[in-house]
Amino acid sequence: MKINSKIRYGLRTMFEIALNENNNGVFQKDIVKNQHLSEKYLDMIIASLKASGLIINAGGKKSGYILNKPSSEIKMYDIYRTFEPELSIIHCTNRAVTCFVSRICVANEYWMGLNDVITNYLESTTLADIVKKHKKIKKLIDKENTTIDRCKG
Repeated sequence: MKINSKIRYGLRTMFEIALNENNNGVFQKDIVKNQHLSEKYLDMIIASLKASGLIINAGGKKSGYILNKPSSEIKMYDIYRTFEPELSIIHCTNRAVTCFVSRICVANEYWMGLNDVITNYLESTTLADIVKKHKKIKKLIDKENTTIDRCKG
């Protein structure tokens, strides 16, 4: 299983907006710069995130983007579903697809269980969790860099 670039960049975009949200919103040029994304590709990502209702313009065409609801209410699965349909690690885990051996297939049961574990993980992690983790790691790195700078002195 591989998470495609639209989902990965969608998460990075949402993360950037959540981390830097203000009254004017976060501008696309800042997302491009801070997340090292292609502006042309980001256009598609932004359009999808807006269409899914996860982000909105802060105040008109010349404004930046803000989250449409608190980051604590945005699940990783919401971001995933912006770019892909239901998670299905193999075709037979898609409940809409029926294979001729699905009723007796032990492997299908295993794959469905794994699919559920991944879905539950995406459902249980919020954008706020990701931002919180980033801030914790950044604080440790900043502290470490301060210690290194003092040792040089």
